[in-house]
Amino acid sequence: MQFRDLGLNAPILRALEEQGYAKPSPIQEKAIPPALAGRDVLGCAQTGTGKTCAFATPILQQLGARIPVPLNGLRPIRALILTPTRELAIQIGGSFETYGKYLKLRHAVIFGGVGQNPQVEALKKGVDILVATPGRLMDLHNQGFVSLEALEIFVLDEADRMLDMGFIHDVRKILKWLPQKKQTLFFSATMPPEITDLVNSLLKNPVKVAVDPISSPVEVIRQSVYLVDKGNKTNLLAHLMERKRVKNALVFTRTKHGANKVARDLAKAGISAAAIHGNKSQTARQQALADFKSGRVRCLVATDIAARGLDIEELSHVFNYNLPEVPETYVHRIGRTGRAGRGGEAIAFCDFGEKPLLRDIEKLIGKKVPLIEDHPYPMQVFEAPKRDKNGKIINEEDAEARQAARELRRQREESRKAAEESRRAAEQAGLEAARAVSGSEGTVSKKKRRRKKKRSAEPLLSSAPAIEQTEDTFDCLPPSVSKRGVRSGALLDTGDAMPNTEFHRPNPLGSDTIMDATARLLAPRRSLLSGLLPKPAEKAQKQGKKKQVESQKPKQARAEEPKKARQAKSEQTKKGRKPAQAKPEPSKKAAPPQQQKKKGSGKSPRRDRPMPPEPPRKNQPKDSTEQASLMKPYYLDIGR
Repeated sequence: MQFRDLGLNAPILRALEEQGYAKPSPIQEKAIPPALAGRDVLGCAQTGTGKTCAFATPILQQLGARIPVPLNGLRPIRALILTPTRELAIQIGGSFETYGKYLKLRHAVIFGGVGQNPQVEALKKGVDILVATPGRLMDLHNQGFVSLEALEIFVLDEADRMLDMGFIHDVRKILKWLPQKKQTLFFSATMPPEITDLVNSLLKNPVKVAVDPISSPVEVIRQSVYLVDKGNKTNLLAHLMERKRVKNALVFTRTKHGANKVARDLAKAGISAAAIHGNKSQTARQQALADFKSGRVRCLVATDIAARGLDIEELSHVFNYNLPEVPETYVHRIGRTGRAGRGGEAIAFCDFGEKPLLRDIEKLIGKKVPLIEDHPYPMQVFEAPKRDKNGKIINEEDAEARQAARELRRQREESRKAAEESRRAAEQAGLEAARAVSGSEGTVSKKKRRRKKKRSAEPLLSSAPAIEQTEDTFDCLPPSVSKRGVRSGALLDTGDAMPNTEFHRPNPLGSDTIMDATARLLAPRRSLLSGLLPKPAEKAQKQGKKKQVESQKPKQARAEEPKKARQAKSEQTKKGRKPAQAKPEPSKKAAPPQQQKKKGSGKSPRRDRPMPPEPPRKNQPKDSTEQASLMKPYYLDIGR
């Protein structure tokens, strides 16, 4: 049977032919027709049998034939593929790009471990197909960036791996967000009870597709096992890499610490290697995988996080450095080689404590794994593994991993303390430098204050008689004294109590407010001189004008003026009126309480009789403002 016999359209067939696909695999042959018909599919197949193509091509053809209804002005998500690992998500996204290159469909891949902004931007543009891991999908859905209301097809890939990694609860939450009416494609290599329950609740009248017995290894892979002690596994690995002239190899370890250690030891032996595991950042993992695929790295050491979903073309060897505790994991590991019908070799190392694990694997696959005894590092330690009080085997590698983790935490703590101490030392040095600068500035400021005190002690005008009443008088004053009588920019010296402050003194005679004698004495003399002393030229000019006016009046008029004034005064006296005086401006001050109108009363306030003038005081001390000793120095220059 050919792909053209499965009912695929021309654009997808063209893309498959460009990739060299001519004859479908068993899982593709059995799963594609019912998926194209819109039926739910339950696929049970081992890794590396072409499951991605089995669900990707039907999705592309169905979505490409239907025009989407815009949701909020954007393309809605019509297909969701949920995967357990980032690497598998990236691989599936690449498959959709390859198979749908001639279709006008958009797809996006979202996963954790990297920034979400590029993924959010892709979602905002609108996508038809979304490939996601559970964690990042839930995160973006809770933020409102993912809407699954218009979903048409849902794919759950590697369901048993979801269970192993603890994602089964997240999967159940995500299923509640999906619409009831949809097509579901379900793929799993194994069918434990939990997965069976999920299948029964999710699928409706599914078409079951099973290829080979569940969890059976690929027949084309050559398997073998070497009995070797723990301490010699790395040496045996380097020996086999050189003797077999291995082009590229994938090595599986139980722990992250073990992956790092094996990669370092291989590098010391002259074999390029890189480690990939959960503690590595997504960028580092992608870079290591890219280097391995390109051939720059000969050996990729990984934990079970890379056991599924990695599609490495022409992978020649897979090494099980540590046997897995779950027999099914062995099948997934060796399935990385021998993909798409190609041959491959899977080699396992087994120490004395791992023999029970080897028996479980052989029981699962239904046959004995060939034993290779001819190698330079045969097993010499035949002691039973140590067990704890609960009967569980104590793994020395786990103890080494914990010790390495404690050492790493100690180093991080020491580096953190060192950074904190250096920061404190820098702050202390900065404080000392600031104190030194402030001390020098304080010395300079003290000197400035002394100079200002000296300047303020010097009188602005050395003696009153020495001042000539000319316009050039004020040119001899300091620059801080303006010609209007106000000290502009003058600083008031307050000693150490407070910093020097700019203090503008008001003119005591420049308004209706009369200040007391002390304020007048404190006011600058210059304000008095500028406000009261007339200029000599103006004084002479006024006196000359007055004399000129009086001289121009007739003698008779000058004589009659006093007479008329006396007559007007006498007439007013006869009538009982006082001489007319200028009425004072009404004061804006509030009336005394006894004259104010009471609230609620309509009567006008009673007008009291005017108080008699206060008799002159005799033999009483004068007010301080009337003391001649204080007023004399102020008005001394005026009289003269």
